[in-house]
Formats: sequence, C-alpha cells, structure tokens
Amino acid sequence: MMKAGEINYELEKNLEVISQLDGLVGEAVDNILVDPDKCWQPSDFLPDFGDPDIHDQIKQLQQRSEGIPDTVLTSLVGNMITEEALPSYQTYFNLLEGINPERSLLSPSGWVRWSKSWTAEENRHGDLLNKYLYMTGRVDMKAVEQTIHRLLTNGFDPNTGGDPYQAIVYTSFQERATKVSHVNTGKLADIAGDPILGRICKQIAGDEARHEKAYKSFMSAIFEIDPNGAILAFEKLMRKQIVMPAVLMGTGGSNPSLFTEFSAITQKVGIYTGWDYARIIEHLVELWKIESLTGLNDVASKAQDYLVKLSDRYMRVADRMKAPEEVKLAWLK
Repeated sequence: MMKAGEINYELEKNLEVISQLDGLVGEAVDNILVDPDKCWQPSDFLPDFGDPDIHDQIKQLQQRSEGIPDTVLTSLVGNMITEEALPSYQTYFNLLEGINPERSLLSPSGWVRWSKSWTAEENRHGDLLNKYLYMTGRVDMKAVEQTIHRLLTNGFDPNTGGDPYQAIVYTSFQERATKVSHVNTGKLADIAGDPILGRICKQIAGDEARHEKAYKSFMSAIFEIDPNGAILAFEKLMRKQIVMPAVLMGTGGSNPSLFTEFSAITQKVGIYTGWDYARIIEHLVELWKIESLTGLNDVASKAQDYLVKLSDRYMRVADRMKAPEEVKLAWLK
C-alpha cells in the first residue's frame, strides 16, 4: 500500500511510456477505426419502417428468430447488455493515469481521440442488438432495460488499479473475448435458421477484431520500450483474473446472481467457455513473445515463468469443468 505523499515510481515510468505512444494511437484512430460516414450502421441490418411492406419484414424477422434456442437468445441479450454499458467504459478509459491528463474530452491527443472513436464504434453494437431483440417479440424488454439501467448505475471496475499498462492488457484480452462470443453466437444463429442474425453477429465480431488488433499493437509497443514493466503488468492482471464488463449487472437488484446465471448459459452452449479464456491467454503469451524475452530483471523473470505456464493451468481447469445441467433463463417472455 502506498502512503500519502509517496511517489509511485513504477506508475510514473508507465505514464511516461504511455505518453510516447500518443502518435501511434492517433494513427490507429485514422487507420484502424472507420469514418462514421463510411461505417456500417444498425439500420443497414433492420427492417425499414418507411417501406410499405414493413409489417411483412418484421413478420419475416420474427419467423426467423423462432428457431433460436432460449439459451442462445438469453446469451445474446447478455451480450447486448454488455455492449449497452459503453458510457461506463469511456469514462473508465479517460480516468486512467496518463491517458487524458488535460481531463478534456475535446483534447486533440491520440489517446483521447481513440477513447471517443472506439466507444462510438462500439455503441452501434448495443443499438443494433437491442432493436433486433425488440423486434423478435420474444424478449421482456422492460426487464432488459432495467438490467442495463442497473449496470450503468453500478459502474465498472476492471481492477486495473489505474495502471494504463494493465488497462491495455485488459482491453487486448476483452476485445478478443467479445469477438469469440459474437462469432460463436453467429454460428449458432446460422444453425438455428436465422442467417441475418448470423450476419449481424459476424459484423460485430469484425469490429471487435479491429479493436483487438489495435490494443494488442499498443501493448506490443509497450513491450518493446519497457519489457520489464509490461510483463509485470500482464502478470498482475492475470493473477487477479479478467473481470468481465457486465459483472455488476445484477448487483443491488432482485436477482444478484444474474451475471453468474448468464455466464453459465454461455458456458453450456459454447458461446464463451473456460477453454476460450485459456486460449486467449495462450494467444497473448505467444503474440507478445513472453517465453523468449531476454534481459529481464529477477522479478520480471518470475512473472515470465508464471505466464508461460498459465494457459495450460487454465486449460486443465476447463477440462475438469462440467457444463451446468440446468440453467436459469432471464429476460425472455
């Protein structure tokens, strides 16, 4: 624990490195993110209420959605609720040390431009899934809206301690996790006979893949500049485990176990599992060449040993996990 007045030299060093990446991040805004006039929008995938045959379009959407299993639909609702909490994520990002020292959302810095443009792209995901689910007629939208309201009220803490290094590791992991979840949901939608929903999920997954690419590149640059600090941040976060963004969706409500129940469904139907968690760790360890890093100090070397064995440890845990025989469904009529 830091005492009042003490300087956190590790964090100060991290902030200096983060400031060096501002140009790289600005380039990512221009080259990886998409101009709003050229980006897909939710209306591209939904019935047009200006068309004379709008009622037929909605009927066709509802007929396609009838074959989607309740478990898959519930998981899709949970994914949508996670996406709808975007205001919390932008607030979190801009409160990170070194990201927005001016405390201005009008700052021209690369990091601030990124936080705004990234969350603006993400915002379309919740909008699209929300409208689609509403039109199916199968979802209790008031219960969904109450959950979104509660999640935003409760806020969001990924447990990164204000450290921008840990935050970039977190977003690298989380963007890949959401990509996996949307890809798998899309596959199940195709199997269930709703290719439009399959296309929607794959389109969203494509956004997550671009965002994942950017965050991983930011962290790769940190590893090049400060390998000791980068690997320590990676280790610290993994020892705490990744906190999913929607973990507080039920806290303070009539069903405080709501997130646990949602997670059980994604595990049961294979949308996001313990094996996926292990494989993401394995991917990041390989991407950032953790095992082959040299010249590390003693503490970082111990972190290296921990990280190279971690995915195998989680894979063994996943192998022992049993999918729940029964799951509780929420948000459906």
